[in-house]
Formats: sequence, C-alpha cells, structure tokens
Amino acid sequence: MTRWTIAEARAIHDLPLLELLFRAQTVHRENHPPDAVQLCTLLSVKTGACPEDCAYCPQSGRHDTKVEPERLLPVDEVLAKAKKARSAGATRFCMGAAWRDAREGEQFERVLEMVRGVRGLGMEACVTLGMLTDEQAQRLKEAGLSAYNHNLDTSKEFYGSIITTRTYQERLDTIARVADAGIHVCSGGIIGMGETKGDRLGMLVTLANLDPQPESVPINALVAVEGTPLQDRPPVDPFEMVRMCATARILLPRSMVRLSAGRQEMSREAQTLCFLAGANSIFYGEKLLTTGNPDVEADMALLRELGMRALVPADPQKQKPAEVAPLPPPAE
Repeated sequence: MTRWTIAEARAIHDLPLLELLFRAQTVHRENHPPDAVQLCTLLSVKTGACPEDCAYCPQSGRHDTKVEPERLLPVDEVLAKAKKARSAGATRFCMGAAWRDAREGEQFERVLEMVRGVRGLGMEACVTLGMLTDEQAQRLKEAGLSAYNHNLDTSKEFYGSIITTRTYQERLDTIARVADAGIHVCSGGIIGMGETKGDRLGMLVTLANLDPQPESVPINALVAVEGTPLQDRPPVDPFEMVRMCATARILLPRSMVRLSAGRQEMSREAQTLCFLAGANSIFYGEKLLTTGNPDVEADMALLRELGMRALVPADPQKQKPAEVAPLPPPAE
C-alpha cells in the first residue's frame, strides 16, 4: 500500500489543470467504468438539535438557524422515501441522524429496522449516526449495512477551529470500528471553511493512508448557511472542487469519489469537469440533509447529455458483480 505524504499530494494537486485532469482520468479508467456514475439519495431521518458545535452545520443546536428540530422518523416513512428514490434510479440510500453518538434503545433498534428495510429493497444502505461503539458497529453489520459515513471534515491541524465538541482522534476511532466490523467506510471532507491548501491535502492524505482506504470519499463545498459561524464565507471556486476531485482520485484510486454538498452552486460545465476528474457518484434528490440539491430531472438531463450510465454496485451477499445500466427514462 502506498503511503502518501502531503508534499507528494501537493505536487499532484498543483499540476497544471489539464495535466492533472489527464492523470486523474487515466487512473479513473484503470479502476472504474469511465462513463458510469452511482446515484445516491440522502435523507435526514432525525433533524436538528444536535449537541455538537460544527461551525458549518445548520443542524447544530448551538446555532440560530431556520432548521426546525424533528424526531427520528418512523420506519415506514423512511422506506416509502427509499422506494421513491429507487424508482428514480438511486442504488444507495443514505440516512443521517443529527446525533453526537448513536443512541441505544428504541431509536437504535429503529435505525436497524431502516437498514434491513432498505437492504430488502435491493439498495445499498448507508447511515451516519455520529460515534459508535464496537457492539453498535457489529449490530449494524449484522443488519446488512453497506457503508457508514463519518467525515473527517478537514485536517487534524484545522479541525479544532471548526469543531470543539469532539476530537479528531474520536473520528478516526469511529472509522476504525466501522472498518473492523467489516462495513465499508465513507469519509471525506468540506472545503471552503477557511482552511489552507495544506489542510485540504492533509485530510486527503489521512484518508489515503487508512488501511483499507475508504470505499467512498465525499468531496463537499461549504454551503454557507445563515445563522452558522461560517455564514459569511465566500463561495468555493469551482476549479478548486475539480482539483480536489482529481487529487482524491489519484490518491484513492479504487474509492468512489462522491460529488456532494455545494453541487447546487456549480454550473453544468463545472460538474462535468469534476466527472472528468474522477468523480463517479452524486447525491441527488430534493435535499442533501438540510441544504438544497439540484433537481432530479436536471441531474438526469445533464448525465444523459454527457452519455453517462448508472453504476449498479456489486452485492457480495447476493454474489452479484458490479454492472453498468442505462439511466432512468425521462419523467413523463
């Protein structure tokens, strides 16, 4: 396994953009279908009133935002939304709960039911619930969980400027528990929070040096939400997102690079460059947790125009290999 340094990552990131894109696309074609993108839908199953103080997050109970707290959704409501997402072409259904750590008792049992239900629909199931115990990770694995999302957000050095209610090591510990339980790790970060280029690369190097590397790496651009400490941060330059996607692709060649939050602010052309840079998954639907996301049909129109196809991931439980399928037909 390659052990990356920040200096090596910087040398890649700072290449002339066209050269960087060429190298990233070469790596991408060696490891993934060049014209395939996985369609994922993300649902907030428990919204707001989170005790954490993440400076970017409108769901923090410490920030004065317009997010109205909601209790954990009923299982049948979640599965109804999962069915709707599946009919729109999604193959992974991700469920997020605004908790510092996963709650034992009835609420955790309900999440396990959601996971079993989503898997029963033939979809990958991903959750993000905060920190986990070893036992909780194992129970999620037994329920059929495909992946667990736990973003590093940024570098270890910059982390304390964004979050003070948990440590960077606690995030790494949760990721290790998930991997030890045999669940795929989904972990990425956010750019545009005031971090340096070194912080961005430090985050990617930390992820790239995990063993195993994360199955998927979400690349997020900050959505500056009114009422959060980062509300006045300027928008991220689209080329910075392209460079992050390309660098992630080269450092993590087999990982899914997920073009995530902030995509609503990106032009069709900027998104296309991110696909060329190696991004091969998007979150799509009406909302990405509590911030806007491009309209489903607008996404489909762009992907059809690019000649993209839908990536249907492998399912080891059913001994099904990964395959590529046509995109869903246009809405009537």
